[in-house]
Amino acid sequence: MATTCGLRTLKNEPVPLKSVSVEVGVQGHVASVNSTLQYENQESNPVEAIFIFPMDSNAAVYRFLARIGDVEIEAQVREKEKAKEEYDDAISSGQEAFLLEESDESSDVFRLSVGSLPPGQTASVTVGYVSELAVQADHALRFCLPAVLNPRYTPAGSKSLTAEVPGAQAGDVPYTLSLTMDIYSPSSIQSVESNCPLTPLEFFSQDKTQAKVSLSPGHQFDRDVELLLYYSEPHQPMAILEAGQPGVQSGSLMGDAVAMLSFYPEIKTEKSSHMTSSREFIFLVDRSRSMNRPLRQSSGKQSCMKITRDTLLLLLKSLPLGCYFNIYEFGSHYESFFLESVEYTQTTMQTALKKVKSMKADMGGTEILPPLQNIYSKPCLPSHPRQLFVFTDGLVGNTKEIIDLVQRHAHSHRCFTFGIGEGAHFALVNSMAEGGSGHPQFITGSERMQPKVMQSLQFALQPVGRDIAIKWNIPAGITVNPVSPPVNMLFNLQRVIQYFQLTDQNASNISGSVSLHYTVEDKALENKLSFSMKPKTDGSMLLHRLGARKAIVDLEGKVRAGDDKSARERAVELSIQSGVSSSYTAFIGVNKENKEPVQGPLQRRNIPVGGSHMCNRVMPLPVLCILWCISMCECRGKQEETPWSEPENLDAAAYLPTNAVQDTEEEPEDPMMEVIGLQRADGSWDLQKSLASILGKREEDMAKASPGKSEFSSVWATVLAVLWLHGHKAEFRDEWQFVATKAMTWVRAQSGFDLTKFVAAGNAFLGLQLNLWNLDLQE
Repeated sequence: MATTCGLRTLKNEPVPLKSVSVEVGVQGHVASVNSTLQYENQESNPVEAIFIFPMDSNAAVYRFLARIGDVEIEAQVREKEKAKEEYDDAISSGQEAFLLEESDESSDVFRLSVGSLPPGQTASVTVGYVSELAVQADHALRFCLPAVLNPRYTPAGSKSLTAEVPGAQAGDVPYTLSLTMDIYSPSSIQSVESNCPLTPLEFFSQDKTQAKVSLSPGHQFDRDVELLLYYSEPHQPMAILEAGQPGVQSGSLMGDAVAMLSFYPEIKTEKSSHMTSSREFIFLVDRSRSMNRPLRQSSGKQSCMKITRDTLLLLLKSLPLGCYFNIYEFGSHYESFFLESVEYTQTTMQTALKKVKSMKADMGGTEILPPLQNIYSKPCLPSHPRQLFVFTDGLVGNTKEIIDLVQRHAHSHRCFTFGIGEGAHFALVNSMAEGGSGHPQFITGSERMQPKVMQSLQFALQPVGRDIAIKWNIPAGITVNPVSPPVNMLFNLQRVIQYFQLTDQNASNISGSVSLHYTVEDKALENKLSFSMKPKTDGSMLLHRLGARKAIVDLEGKVRAGDDKSARERAVELSIQSGVSSSYTAFIGVNKENKEPVQGPLQRRNIPVGGSHMCNRVMPLPVLCILWCISMCECRGKQEETPWSEPENLDAAAYLPTNAVQDTEEEPEDPMMEVIGLQRADGSWDLQKSLASILGKREEDMAKASPGKSEFSSVWATVLAVLWLHGHKAEFRDEWQFVATKAMTWVRAQSGFDLTKFVAAGNAFLGLQLNLWNLDLQE
């Protein structure tokens, strides 16, 4: 079928999208979003429009509102099969109807059906949802409006989520997006940054805790919209209480008050222990063809594969002595560098480096499940806790099956994930890390992957908090029950959010305290938060819905695991009670005020969402917006029911973007990576011509400048390399900190020389003025 651009009618004429507007309200660490899409049917027959669009997988979708002409329809949550039956009955009888459902396979894909829209009629749909803002490596809070839904590879025999329709050509998006964000912060707002042009930040209070920002006019919605919020006190613990819904029976989640607790535990460790850590590191690397995509749509110079390869080289140099490691690469099949995990030595490191340098995105589709099954089938090494690092653009269809596998092995490992490029599969990347008690990272736009990977490596090397318990000290008579599932592991300065239902809470405010208890290396620790909470009564019910979503996702996992026979029933009940969507329910709205059936044969329009540069198509789209478009004209009475996922698994060759970065092109080497590439596994450098050349010196001059004897040539070379990193690459400190720490740990382990003299000589030779304090070597 030929690809057409934009939204098209049967006559290949564009369907005018009247407007796309998004309103975001941020309260501390929580975002409330309303996204509205308005369009018009200019055809001569009634139409049924099908939208498939991306959504934050952690979002609690709680509102679905449709407007047809002057009629407003507030959709209700129903059990999914019943909602579908009601929708089909309405369409068959000529009534206007709307159906919004979550994918059975992935919680970040939604399908909207708009049925029996009369000729010439205007309509708009609004989706409301609330989500927690993710905390970034630099302590920013990240809000992302998904615009890109890339085609997802589906294993043979499975149904595809996203291959329902082709897409619009790049640059042919026929509409723009307007987005406004109102921010209310518990501490002053320092700045707001974005990958898209913004209007100046406008403050509404002297303490700068209230502000407003918008996308600049005329924004083309051709990529995910990301906003980073910087607060003056991002790690401030807090307790917030929200009153129950008026008129709802006490004892139910919506009828009782709900509290949200936010902690930032500080877990201090010895720096030197990081370099002699007993861990097993397994790196699982996506080599599917989709990894040939450029990291940024606007710049095609570096592919996701090239950036991943460079990051792996840095990781291999940063690993601590005493650890074991292995690398798996996967596509339509998988391979491992070693049959089993091997000890980290100079020989094994060099073998791995050679293989990494030859990695290309040429292994077909994205079948991540088989290598995961192989990894989990191998026994863990005694006294070497397993740390799994997963690098992928995440274009898979069997999301929940993968997540369930990770969760089943959560007791034996930690899983750290990295979603690479625009349109990376948020649900997969985030839920794998959450299920594996690890930490997710996303790399988009102009971001560098290396500092985020180094942060995760630091988490993997640090001791963690376990045996977690939350204890309340509140007035008698109030019962506290957890709503969200318990936390299994704590990381240093990583936010912990939990939700609780408070019954028999009738006071206007509650005073007391709550404590987070945990153990770190058999040492009992406690973080205490005193509060005086006054229930929020604004009617938004945001905390209730966030808590409900957490509980629903937990129940869905129990259903798939088969260990709780009543879990599905409870998930449906909670979804309907809270008005929050689930994979077992759907929103249904029918215009029952229209007494006259819509006349004429019903035409179906499949209008799914966007992806990025796949098969020469760009598929951007707002939280309800349209990216791919084709015309499919079939009378309702003759067409067969279109399943949620139409095609069989896509040919792996289709995943090679026509604008993919050619991996054979020679790119200039980064001097910093060249220096790091010469480091040995033990942390030292040899005095050699290649190192001297990078430092801009001659080898013989470097040897003559040494303040020690020839047997200390490696000490001299190592000091020079570390000084050069500090003096010339200070802005990338987050990337080479482990390399430098390992180097100086090795230097301090040597004897028979004066380190102060070596540093002074190195400063003179390189024209620097650094001291032991700069090198973190002062006792």
